[in-house]
Amino acid sequence: MKDRIEKIKQIWQTVRTMPRVEINLMKNACEGNDPYFARITDEFYHEVNDRHPKFPLIRKKVYGMALFPLDDQPDTYLKAVESSARRNFKKAIRNGYTFRRIDFNEHLDDVWDVRRSAKVRQGEMPSDFINNRPSEIHVPVSNSKTHDYPYFGIFNRDDKLVAYASCIVAGELIEVEHVYGHSEFQSDGIVPMLYISIGSFAVTEFPQVKYYSYDTYFGASPTMQRFKKKFKFLPHKVSWKLNS
Repeated sequence: MKDRIEKIKQIWQTVRTMPRVEINLMKNACEGNDPYFARITDEFYHEVNDRHPKFPLIRKKVYGMALFPLDDQPDTYLKAVESSARRNFKKAIRNGYTFRRIDFNEHLDDVWDVRRSAKVRQGEMPSDFINNRPSEIHVPVSNSKTHDYPYFGIFNRDDKLVAYASCIVAGELIEVEHVYGHSEFQSDGIVPMLYISIGSFAVTEFPQVKYYSYDTYFGASPTMQRFKKKFKFLPHKVSWKLNS
């Protein structure tokens, strides 16, 4: 009980002092794009404003959103992450790994290899996720820089996909939604390379994006909170705007 009270005090202190930002999802900029992007922007807006399942008096992604503020320099995020993350990033480069945006459907066998490489990640993985070859996805090509749903990959020297992530781009936000790395190559720094490369890619390819996000901070396990801190996804209070 005493430990729980102390933890609540620590969370409250963080809530009182966390930076406050406003993020515009710019749904009105979806006009003329595939309706898919307006729909997922709407869904994201309603998700962030849903009641928190554990703390019903607050919104799900208003207090403690794990964010890094971007600027117009592609190396800002690389310089900001902890030194151990930078070392892992450089290690991956030395080992010949490369980063690029991918068409998910062109790499289904490699994606399956990545998924099957670990039965436990942040908890035990569902059996169908591991045992069934992934199906093709149907994400339309965006005709705008303001809204997108890109997939990114890390490849080894044999051009095999060894890590991948999906992100939502909505106005001023890019958020990592899913990320997986092949357990055999984790020690080579492939996941740090993926996060850092996405941050740089966002600056050059989505110039209106101001915030790089990885879900929430308080809902994460202590291990995941340490990971987010390492990669500078730190808790913020967010006021969400759906339209400009």
